[in-house]
Amino acid sequence: MTDFAAIILAAGKGTRMKSDLHKVLHPIAGRPMLDHLMAAVDELSPTRRVVVVGAGKEQIEAAVAGRADTALQEPQHGTGHAVQQAQVPLEGFDGDVLVLYGDVPFVRAQTMQAMLERLHQDDATAVVVLGFEPEDALQYGRVIAGNDGAISKMVEFKDASASERACRMCNSGLMAASAKDMFALLNRVDNDNAQGEYYLPDIVNIAIADGRVCAVVSTDDPDEVAGINSRSELAQAEARWQAARREQAMVDGASLRAPETVFFSYDTKIGRDVTIEPNVVFGPGVTVADGVHIKAFSHLEGASVGGSAQVGPFARLRPGAVLEEGAFVGNFVEMKKATLGPGAKASHLTYLGDAAVGAGANIGAGTITCNYDGYFKYQTVIGERAFIGSNSALIAPVTIGADAIVAAGSAVSRDVADGELRMVRAEQFVKPGWADRFHDTMKKKKATKKKA
Repeated sequence: MTDFAAIILAAGKGTRMKSDLHKVLHPIAGRPMLDHLMAAVDELSPTRRVVVVGAGKEQIEAAVAGRADTALQEPQHGTGHAVQQAQVPLEGFDGDVLVLYGDVPFVRAQTMQAMLERLHQDDATAVVVLGFEPEDALQYGRVIAGNDGAISKMVEFKDASASERACRMCNSGLMAASAKDMFALLNRVDNDNAQGEYYLPDIVNIAIADGRVCAVVSTDDPDEVAGINSRSELAQAEARWQAARREQAMVDGASLRAPETVFFSYDTKIGRDVTIEPNVVFGPGVTVADGVHIKAFSHLEGASVGGSAQVGPFARLRPGAVLEEGAFVGNFVEMKKATLGPGAKASHLTYLGDAAVGAGANIGAGTITCNYDGYFKYQTVIGERAFIGSNSALIAPVTIGADAIVAAGSAVSRDVADGELRMVRAEQFVKPGWADRFHDTMKKKKATKKKA
């Protein structure tokens, strides 16, 4: 692989999104579409990255800070003009350039590599175009090429003849060329067209007129070059991504009881022999080991689930939640920045925040760790094999020793030693016959009120 620079166009206003958030920062599978594209680019280790910005530039500049240079296109006069803006940050760069679009997020690294490799075949190609063949070619611009991929003409649909419109090879807009050729050709593009703009595809026809070879490389997956311009298209892209990820999870050995109801994030890691019941959502940062059972209506984000552990139903694992080997959380249990040790369990109606629970401990129903005083967070430590009775409040910072028992209904604010029983309850009063006398009195009052 020769040195190359990725130029990503992201200057459009994205008005069809009707959003204050820049179009290319809208997430798919928990990751901005721009980051999906940049991750694929990074697989090829580019020498330089330039993102061309315009409307909403502050958002893009903040998003790519430290990862890419930016170039401002203002005003905006077409795709050719946009690429020209990258010439200054790429001054002195003499490798190849690959032109991509921030709203076309799913171009694969191998497709980019194929484009760059085609530049260096024996015919000294000037420009490589990425083409695709959709089921319905609609009004895409056409790439007229021979069987060897050499392009004879690039033509917009409105300017194409009937025979040219019959060609199914369409222009994705993605291109590759040496930096020298790219910018030299762009300097010769004019804006003598209905829109008064400088179009990037014009460089191909200019090069062909010079007697240079231009070639098309085709993707076998039209969805790879699908652009996203509206909320509807964003939802369609999410659906395609999720469908592919669900299929991959099952290929890799997980069982999805109702695949269409399970939603993954871009970085979800799922082991073998994992069972995932309906309506489970994985936010970013989740790792699930082999043999785990995740029951219906659970939500996991930033969590790690150890082998043979069980989650849910209706469980919520927030960032920093760790279930170790064989641990169990049941219905309506929430964990945040807490570790449940091997074989430990919190079966229902529990909140564990900023906590470390030892192996084999049992957390009773309704238990909460009171980890926040309105200003700071504090930790609760629960020892191995400890038993926390139902409806207990553990007021952090507090440590419950190994094999200790906290009686149901206790509010514990001081440490409990190993093997100790801690019971914190108000004294109970017994008044025999009081309830009977109360009911009699109230019934008489009610009867008297009705007569009145």
